[in-house]
Amino acid sequence: MGTGVGAARRRRGTAAGLFGAALLVAGTVLTSGGAYAQPSPGPGGHSTEHGEGDGRDGGKGGRGRGDGKPGPGDTPATRPAEQPTAPGTAAGSTPAGTGSTGPTGSTPAPGGGARPAPAPGAVLATVEAGGSAAAPTAQGLQQALAAAVADKSLGTVTFAVADAAGGQLLYGSGENTPGTPASTTKLATAIAALSLIPGDTRLTTRVVRGADPGTITLVGGGDPTLTALPADQVQIGGQAADADTAPASLDALARQTAAALKAAGTTTVKLDYDLSMYAGNPQHKNHDAQNIALVVPLMADEGRVDPKSRDEAPARVADPAGKAAESFAALLKAQGVTVEGTAKPAAAPAAPAATVLGRVDSPTVARLVERMLTTSDNQLAEAMARQAALAAGQPADFEGAATAVTRELAKLGVPMTGVSLNDGSGLHPGNAVPPAVLVQLLALAASDQHPALRPVLTGLPIAGFTGTLGKRYGSGSGAAAAAGLIRAKTGTLSGVNTLAGTVVDADGRLLAFAVMTRTTAPADTARAAMDRIAARLATCGCR
Repeated sequence: MGTGVGAARRRRGTAAGLFGAALLVAGTVLTSGGAYAQPSPGPGGHSTEHGEGDGRDGGKGGRGRGDGKPGPGDTPATRPAEQPTAPGTAAGSTPAGTGSTGPTGSTPAPGGGARPAPAPGAVLATVEAGGSAAAPTAQGLQQALAAAVADKSLGTVTFAVADAAGGQLLYGSGENTPGTPASTTKLATAIAALSLIPGDTRLTTRVVRGADPGTITLVGGGDPTLTALPADQVQIGGQAADADTAPASLDALARQTAAALKAAGTTTVKLDYDLSMYAGNPQHKNHDAQNIALVVPLMADEGRVDPKSRDEAPARVADPAGKAAESFAALLKAQGVTVEGTAKPAAAPAAPAATVLGRVDSPTVARLVERMLTTSDNQLAEAMARQAALAAGQPADFEGAATAVTRELAKLGVPMTGVSLNDGSGLHPGNAVPPAVLVQLLALAASDQHPALRPVLTGLPIAGFTGTLGKRYGSGSGAAAAAGLIRAKTGTLSGVNTLAGTVVDADGRLLAFAVMTRTTAPADTARAAMDRIAARLATCGCR
């Protein structure tokens, strides 16, 4: 049965039960890894994500754009959270099938009026219940999608639709043809990182006594979210951070360090900083000092010139590590410890047995992955890719990260024919991934065999409500009816638009989909056409 009366009748079943309750009752959304009210647009109407905001993530000036405490045996930069979550639960989140906690709120509905967004628990409940209804047929999907995929604004379009319960391909066109994934590359990064690294791991920034007398060393731990802002000024997605998402504080690190130094009778030091965690050239091929800064293991506020900036592509400092060290020195001074001269790179890595003067920890890797996906954070994606490289025994550079991700996906059974990765963020125009592979990645995240991958699903932007989909699926888009029903990762480079995510069809079946286009049409036009394809899946039983 196709769309129409039959589909509408079926829609009163499980899909409405699972998501309708979430829309009407749960007023929380998952943004940047935490549950709280959806933020208002930033200044000038821009949303707050990196590089894919407002659906205006096309190339700037011809440039491609991506979206948008060690204990014994631990590595110096990472440690498990002190209270690991139960198996199968993303660190800091509620178990699958339950609602999320946190402040509640509502966001304007795409068609007008106030409407609460779905809670993250809803998508997890759907993962478990999504296999109860029969899967759509190829004929039913073809009939439902024919008009939407024929939209000329899509240009060259390839797509795949799979059953999320087992990853079985249901329908597609050019599904095995490699396309430019743009920021849907972050799905691969997220899957590999969560497969290689326990979700409750945290990234640690330390200060230790240096090799030279009177010197202290600030050791970069690969945490780009480390902040120099006072706690009451920290925002994520336009909202105050909660206990799960609050970034590590450079000020707290300075206070710890100053207290330790003064206890030892020291009030004057020299400062250097250790960047040995990463290897290779820190500059991305598409570096523009806006969508991404240099990729180094020490930075504050992702290297933004203005740490409070909510621009989708903020200006970045030329030397993120040097700027972070400068900020740290100023914070030490405020605590009564003077730093002589200018901080400089350390001549050698900090000794493993060096006395620790202070340490601060990032949110868990699970939370960082959610934030990376919701906001399409390029800087965080490259950091996660390097953590995957370290966990896999590869060099922590662009090449090593790509190798680690590629090999881990192959180990997980992802078909890698036609896949070529050059970075973790998707800014690199040479990346290639077929639509069939993108839906397999999503099916892996939904699989009951891989509960550690659930943050990939809960981190996906919600259509019309959060992250890079916050300004899409609105009135006049032709897809407004699917707002709140679709969770998907977006991607855009110049002339390239992608969308890959999950949707519950009218029978309550959880589907994974991927749409990839190359077109000369305006980015907003092409994205709206892709949204209509996904919306057809939401209203179709397609049997």
